[in-house]
Amino acid sequence: MKLAIAADHAGFLLKGEVRGYLEQLGHEVIDLGAFNAEPSDYPDFAEAVGRALQAGRAERGILICGSGVGVCVAANKMPGIRACMCHDHYSAHQGVEHDNMNVLVLGARIIGEELAYDLVAAFLDARFQSQVERYVRRLNKVMAIEARNMPNMNKP
Repeated sequence: MKLAIAADHAGFLLKGEVRGYLEQLGHEVIDLGAFNAEPSDYPDFAEAVGRALQAGRAERGILICGSGVGVCVAANKMPGIRACMCHDHYSAHQGVEHDNMNVLVLGARIIGEELAYDLVAAFLDARFQSQVERYVRRLNKVMAIEARNMPNMNKP
């Protein structure tokens, strides 16, 4: 799978570990920064991953900051992005299966690398259950909310 990954300074070290794990699994990884631990602004990285998904350069994304909250809030401001902060195995796969989550968000100051690997694997192994009518109906309602509230947002 082609994946976009990014983190601010607080997530920089965990991003490197997760990127290595993804590459070991055979995924193609687009690293969108940060490229060092110097202070940086999380919205820039959330937008970079969102743009990569919107443009079709990646199928899914992974965002990491200190808590996960900042990049999650920023990424969800973009049309078509369904970013969810997951710090447990169930949410990491259920978010994809039921809600068609396309960006996994992790808090580097909250979880360690072994849990991050488990969450990433659950996220990547999951598929949206499009055969389940209620999940499709709910996703369509979410997309309708997005269309009503982001009508002037440009998609690349």
